[in-house]
Amino acid sequence: MDFKGRDVVSINDFTLEEINYILDVAEKMVPAARGEEALELVPGKLLASLFYEPSTRTMLSFETAMKRVGGKVIGFSDVSSTSAVKGETLSDTIKMVEAYADIIVLRHGREGAARMAAEVAEIPVLNAGDGAGQHPTQTLLDLFTMRQELGHLRKKSVALVGDLKYGRTVHSLTYALAKFGVHLHFVAPEALQMPPEVVSHLVKRNSGFSVHEDISEVMGEVDVLYVTRIQKERFPDEEEYHKVAGAFRVDNSSLEGCKKGMIIMHPLPRVDEIAPEVDDTKHARYFQQAFNGVPVRMALLSLLLGADMGVLK
Repeated sequence: MDFKGRDVVSINDFTLEEINYILDVAEKMVPAARGEEALELVPGKLLASLFYEPSTRTMLSFETAMKRVGGKVIGFSDVSSTSAVKGETLSDTIKMVEAYADIIVLRHGREGAARMAAEVAEIPVLNAGDGAGQHPTQTLLDLFTMRQELGHLRKKSVALVGDLKYGRTVHSLTYALAKFGVHLHFVAPEALQMPPEVVSHLVKRNSGFSVHEDISEVMGEVDVLYVTRIQKERFPDEEEYHKVAGAFRVDNSSLEGCKKGMIIMHPLPRVDEIAPEVDDTKHARYFQQAFNGVPVRMALLSLLLGADMGVLK
């Protein structure tokens, strides 16, 4: 498959076959992601890391991934130190940065920013989250984690819990899981349920899903419990945030009756929606999930930059 020069703006930009291919390549990247071997797939290539919003895992894993495949990184994580504070438009920044780098990763607070950047730039642009829009590379590492832990995704059952309205992570993940035929359970307060356009997509595909306001209703039947943070920064009204903050909390007592092999995932950061005591259970996978961002992003960067995949074992 030819990925060279492509943008990664939405998970819907990929077919099911392409997603599986990326995950297959990522599997081969794991030893190098752990530092057990060295790869020089993109020597001399530069990644421009442009983060207009705070990030820990996404930013660091992209930088790690680029270095693990032999490339280098430039960029910023503090917008106050850039010309944006002088009024420079995102479009102008992208046009300027593409003169310095071979590929761009962008996180921005405005939904649609990544798509605009991809239209402006002549080099590949990867969406690292655009407002309440999508987060496709997070979705790929989520799928990778599920496949590693469950073996496959066919006919599996996944509960998405928490902020489904503003959570770009669960928007992208819903679109992707629908491609795999996964049955979805949306567990959230009514005010934070999945947006109509996402639900409409599932209806058009005849994808199985159900809506709940109580996590106990699905605990005994799901293979994956995917928990998300209630995102205060996305709420237009702080009072509305306080009405739903802490609406769902997973602790050891709430796991009673769950499937033996169920895994718990979280895109992180967490606040109080997963109790620390859960970390020591056999179900917790969120820290492994965070690591998986490295091999998945190594695969993506290498493919988009046209690396020779034939050297991988």
